[in-house]
Amino acid sequence: MTLSHLFAPAAKRLGTTLLAATLGLSLASAHADDSSIVLRGNDGWLFPGWGSLTEVDSRGIDSSTQLIKDAQQALAARHVQLHVLVLPDKTRFYQDKLPAGKSLSPQVQQRYQSILAALHKAGIPAFDAAAVLGQLKQAGQEVFYRTDQHWTQAAADATAVATAAQIKRDVAQLNGSAGSGMALGSEFKERRFGDLAERFLTPEQRKQTGRETFTVRRQAAAGGLLDAAPAPVHVTGHSMVQPYFGYPQKLSNALDRPVSVNWKPGNVGQWVMLLEYLESAEFKRNPPQVLVWQMFEPTYAQGPQATGLWDNASIISADAWRARLRAASGQ
Repeated sequence: MTLSHLFAPAAKRLGTTLLAATLGLSLASAHADDSSIVLRGNDGWLFPGWGSLTEVDSRGIDSSTQLIKDAQQALAARHVQLHVLVLPDKTRFYQDKLPAGKSLSPQVQQRYQSILAALHKAGIPAFDAAAVLGQLKQAGQEVFYRTDQHWTQAAADATAVATAAQIKRDVAQLNGSAGSGMALGSEFKERRFGDLAERFLTPEQRKQTGRETFTVRRQAAAGGLLDAAPAPVHVTGHSMVQPYFGYPQKLSNALDRPVSVNWKPGNVGQWVMLLEYLESAEFKRNPPQVLVWQMFEPTYAQGPQATGLWDNASIISADAWRARLRAASGQ
């Protein structure tokens, strides 16, 4: 498990070992929306082609929300407050870039708000990240990369600021001292193909699509690795929250406190990622005040037992997941 404090994150590109299902969408979940792995849209825009543009699993949303409620209650027994961060799908913001004849159904248009409504009804803190990113895009900022599955640094930064604001509203006083947050390093640009272009297009298609510019932060010169300082906030999730895209660093800076993170490619799934953290020595030694559990809109409805949708090693029944949750939280 990758578990580290983020005072000195490595700003490096995604390795080629990341699976096709980096954000949790496996090839086995492909629907009949398109016959290709990648949707090649207008102006060189690429979209994952293995998620449905038309169908919503409402029953799965309800089941996942109940499991999240179980996690909230287990963590509360350890005096840890759970915040759920649901990141919206790329297609939501670039519907005009979808291939001809492709569009989001009314049900999919409403899916993100349905997830938020389910969380709020269950009393689980979650803010509208789709609205945050929508405002950013309206202001002229790109929120996802053209040839990549992942969000831009601007999107990660805006979401981190919104996360920090929610935590500050809900937590009277974070542990730790002022000045312990991360100083942000300078930015640099790298020109390359995004993961969708690199992994799934032919050389000729890549040439036609072209490279794009990724914005990344250097490690700040000040404030080295301070693993001895417990982090009052921990983030668990998939590759969107890895240091390369800047979210945990900006969250630490906005909170002015250390932030720790564990993440793996999204095909592992949010259910096992939470268990890996709760079963870790780090959690047992220093449980955080706040745990931010990052999820992804298209895969929210997939339970821990979703065979063929998660990595095989991640498949676990809901009952077994609850048992491990209780054991890890000391219940």
